[in-house]
Amino acid sequence: MKNYIKVDEWKIIEEGFDPELNKISESIFSLGNGRMGKRANFEETYTGESLQGNYVAGVYYPDKTRVGWWKNGYPEYFAKVLNAANWIGIDIRIGDELLDLNTCEVKEFSRVLHMKEGYLERSFVAELKNGKQVKVNARRFCSIADDETGAICYSVTPLNFDDLFTITPYIDGDVKNQDSNYDEKFWDETGKEFDKEGAYLVMRTKKTGFEVCTGMVFGIEYEGGKREFPSQTISKTKYAGHGVQVQAVQGSEITVCKYAANLSSENYPSENLIGECRAMLARISSKGFEIMLREQAEAWALKWRESDIVIEGDAAAQQGIRFNIFQLNQTYTGEDARLNIGPKGFTGEKYGGSTYWDTEAYCLPFYLATAPPEVTRNLLIYRYKHLEKAIENARKLGFKGGAALYPMVTMNGEECHNEWEITFEEIHRNGAIAYAIFNYIRYTGDKEYLSEFGLEVLIGIARFWRQRVNWSAARNRYVMLGVTGPNEYENNVNNNWYTNSIACWCLEYAIEALEYVQSSSPEKYALIEKKTNFDRAGESAGWKHIIENMYFPESKELGVFLQQDGYLDKDQTLVEDLDPAERPLNQKWSWDRILRSVYIKQADVLQGLYFFEDRYDEAVIRRNFDFYEPRTVHESSLSPCVHAILAAKLGDEQRAYEFYLRTSRLDLDDYNNDTEDGLHITSMAGTWMSVVEGFAGMRVRNDQLHFKPFLPGKWESFSFNIFFRGVILNVRIDRDGVCLGNRSDKPLTVYVYDIPYHLERSGELQAGYPDINLKR
Repeated sequence: MKNYIKVDEWKIIEEGFDPELNKISESIFSLGNGRMGKRANFEETYTGESLQGNYVAGVYYPDKTRVGWWKNGYPEYFAKVLNAANWIGIDIRIGDELLDLNTCEVKEFSRVLHMKEGYLERSFVAELKNGKQVKVNARRFCSIADDETGAICYSVTPLNFDDLFTITPYIDGDVKNQDSNYDEKFWDETGKEFDKEGAYLVMRTKKTGFEVCTGMVFGIEYEGGKREFPSQTISKTKYAGHGVQVQAVQGSEITVCKYAANLSSENYPSENLIGECRAMLARISSKGFEIMLREQAEAWALKWRESDIVIEGDAAAQQGIRFNIFQLNQTYTGEDARLNIGPKGFTGEKYGGSTYWDTEAYCLPFYLATAPPEVTRNLLIYRYKHLEKAIENARKLGFKGGAALYPMVTMNGEECHNEWEITFEEIHRNGAIAYAIFNYIRYTGDKEYLSEFGLEVLIGIARFWRQRVNWSAARNRYVMLGVTGPNEYENNVNNNWYTNSIACWCLEYAIEALEYVQSSSPEKYALIEKKTNFDRAGESAGWKHIIENMYFPESKELGVFLQQDGYLDKDQTLVEDLDPAERPLNQKWSWDRILRSVYIKQADVLQGLYFFEDRYDEAVIRRNFDFYEPRTVHESSLSPCVHAILAAKLGDEQRAYEFYLRTSRLDLDDYNNDTEDGLHITSMAGTWMSVVEGFAGMRVRNDQLHFKPFLPGKWESFSFNIFFRGVILNVRIDRDGVCLGNRSDKPLTVYVYDIPYHLERSGELQAGYPDINLKR
């Protein structure tokens, strides 16, 4: 665990430059706006260790799968979000020496992410080998107001000398992914143009044929005003820049304002890319950096109004939750149903930047409660549009009759994960897709979604489960063999309790949805029945038989559900008894040893108890929590949030807070020694869940909001806003109780500790705690 980020409620602050931490900081200080993103690489040359990262949403490359032993059904490629053209570059040459923090002596250094206003600032003083000292201040952001653009204000001052500065703003498309399977470069140059103070570089991806125009315009200010200086264009393969010479004197500041845009053929005709890019840059550069920065702050103020969580009395917890919310809002805006949320967002290459089940299981609740419903609806429609691909994925594995297996990893709906235990076995992902439909409708009340899109998906998923189980004569039950559950430290197991449970639930929900659509929209039902070739009597009967006869492993002696058959045959040494030097296991143990161990990477049985908590009494949940948590190493970023929510439900304040702090500061403190690969974006939504569903105890039951909050002991209060069915509800929890504020013109009934409270339009009221205490 690292501990070098300074605690501040609204800022992420790094003081002093340590090259060993640079790649971690490049992840932490990343910027994005839903259309594009940029790791916190330096504008000027840096020859030290770095992970260069510039990403454009929706643009990917099918990198040929690299495996030692090919198996039937393997995807032929692994889809990757590409490292695109570097738009931030500004080389600084002072006399004959290039400014490079890897070769200079860094006298002072700070890097600050201003989360409230949405920009990154970096300042340093460096001494070159010849003793010349320069001071630099750089501010930049990816604009939310103009969401295909970014802007940089880069100022450099000679502190103890006069000399000739050669300043080179540039675009560099000669980039590659560090995770390229065959060390291949994925881009070809197709066009290039120059203006007097601008350049445009068009690159096309190999195989997929996406085209992106990256453009820039710049201006230079010196001694208080914009000036023109001798310059020349620099044109190389996949590179476009301008070299500008400025004779600077000691103490005089040179400021470069650089504006950039990334326009994709996904949104513009290829032949118009340069023209559209030129027009966009003319528009934003005419506003100037400071006006753009003001608009950025205004756009972020709106986002913070919608999604902020305010914590009083715990600055580290406050910083953690705001950092997570900031990154979530940078990654996905919901404005384009073609886009989704990659596990690393715009902060790194790991996991290929593709869509996983994390979106449905973890991200959906955040966007449901902090954004208009169409944002979450777009996430669901994304999966609906991939239904035919899901049916094709299942067909490749031998399933028939319209059975649908949604991919573990995808860009376009086609499975592209290349590890057999994931591609073939981690099929519980299908359940997350169905659960997201249920969760969306439960929260929004938008039951029409079933007849428009949802029922077709549910039918395809139910058909898959029907074929995936088999009848065991020995058990006289249906079983599910050869699966991997959410705990990926187990592979090829039989009867994973969570997978069996969510499979049966999917069948139940599909039957419920069929009945609803048939009764509420008989004409639409008839069309769906015809389109899917659905045999209502035969298929529904088969589903019901599975529901009634599924096998679920359990230990009656211990009173717990068993993660899978044979789990109790393992050595039951607990995590607390492990040598700390052997952690994390995935970096210290062989895979064989991990698979034979009892240790759990992330919530598995507990994931099911979180999803379906209303089916189990508190005693059942407690027994399973107390059994499985001591065996869980939490080496997945998705693990702590589920444990925090369940611990809060069980009134275990201490463990709930510990899990919350771990998930909220997972990347800031580099808990798992992997932040340098990129941030854990999808698990950041789990941080929000830990507060709202955990500490505030928010649930939706029978179309009503329910809260059972407690106040963590270190906190004076916490508060947040919730969007719910046309109402904006402010919830504040402090030592006196729960204050509810209706910020809308619609009345609302809210339950606090199962007591109904009616809120009139724009009304407020106070709900007290039960007599027991703040811990419920």
